[in-house]
Amino acid sequence: MAAAISSMQKLYALHGPSRSGALISPLVQVSSTALSIQSSRLRFGASFRTRLSSLGSSGGGSKLRGCVGRSTSTGVSGSTTSGEKGLRELISKAAMAVPAVHEAWLYYEYGPAKEVLKLEEIAVPEVKPDQVLVKVKAAAINPVDYKRRTGYVTLNSPFPIVPGYDCAGVVVKVGDAASKFKVGDEVYGMTSESPVAHPKQWGTLAPYTACEDKFLALKPKNLSFEEAASLPLAILTATEGLQKAGCEAGKTVLVLGGAGGVGTHVIQVAKHVLKAAHVTATGSAHKTDFLKSLGADEVIDYHTVDYTEKPERYDIIYDTVGEGPTKGLKVMKDGGVLVSIATRDPTYRHVVAASSEVLEMLNPYLDNGAIKAIIDPKGKFKFSEVLQAFEYLETGRATGKVVIAPIA
Repeated sequence: MAAAISSMQKLYALHGPSRSGALISPLVQVSSTALSIQSSRLRFGASFRTRLSSLGSSGGGSKLRGCVGRSTSTGVSGSTTSGEKGLRELISKAAMAVPAVHEAWLYYEYGPAKEVLKLEEIAVPEVKPDQVLVKVKAAAINPVDYKRRTGYVTLNSPFPIVPGYDCAGVVVKVGDAASKFKVGDEVYGMTSESPVAHPKQWGTLAPYTACEDKFLALKPKNLSFEEAASLPLAILTATEGLQKAGCEAGKTVLVLGGAGGVGTHVIQVAKHVLKAAHVTATGSAHKTDFLKSLGADEVIDYHTVDYTEKPERYDIIYDTVGEGPTKGLKVMKDGGVLVSIATRDPTYRHVVAASSEVLEMLNPYLDNGAIKAIIDPKGKFKFSEVLQAFEYLETGRATGKVVIAPIA
């Protein structure tokens, strides 16, 4: 118990008074009323009273009354276990205090990352009734992030814009109408309903982000925050596109661009979740073993082999590189389906939508290792290295995803 109180003292010493002048240990305000609770109600030991009295004054004393038990001359006993548990809960909430401002990456105009992307102090996003506030532990960036920054997204949000769609973190605040999660839950997801149709102004390259709870899922227990953050946009794009194409047991799939952030998940979901009979992927020769480890039955080296000259035909062509409407159609079976994430042609274009249901469906496969989060070996960057992260992503050479962690 003494250790728990000591922890609360340290929290107060760290954060000090609020702007309003009230003495605050984050989220836990301890009043002088609580500190002088009459012994006829709760009899604290002398040592316990001494430690508690140093916590200060102002509101919230009633929160402590339910957390301490009957005392003796040597300290608290009887309900000591529940008392310590209650204080631990209060201290846990204190650790999740939300500041008024945070430092986020943002831009005020379109252009190259090095010219327009800045790290600045801005207000922490407000939480709407159907949203939760997430303390971001890790984020990921995607090609659509830099395309949006250069004006590709025509239905954009107002400036300034905090980029980033993917995140994994901890819920620190819950809106009045949000009931799916509680404070302390570890979650992950894509925070904008669509990355190209009215995406959120305040993204995930920031310590805090607000998101509708319906877009988030509990983080798979066996995944790190970095691994979880790498997944949402890419794995949702892969899975929803395959579902749209009618992928199921017995179907054959050709993945154009198998080693990218989306392609790696198309291979895994098609083979291990939707049970496609045969998955072929295009990629560089030196990535053959890697792509086969994900579930590809065949890998075609696009540097040396023209797949349109091979006799094989496929039920589903999943295009991540932009050649589906030209070359891909030549190897599609009659009645087959082409899905492309790299074309503006509405006949074939697939645009991802945020879906916690899809993430929740995939969670068991992620937890048991059937599907793996793929992070590029050179694709891990610190929060201070976001400019370098975009520079690497924009080379087009990343195998898997580029992640940002830890978030400051």
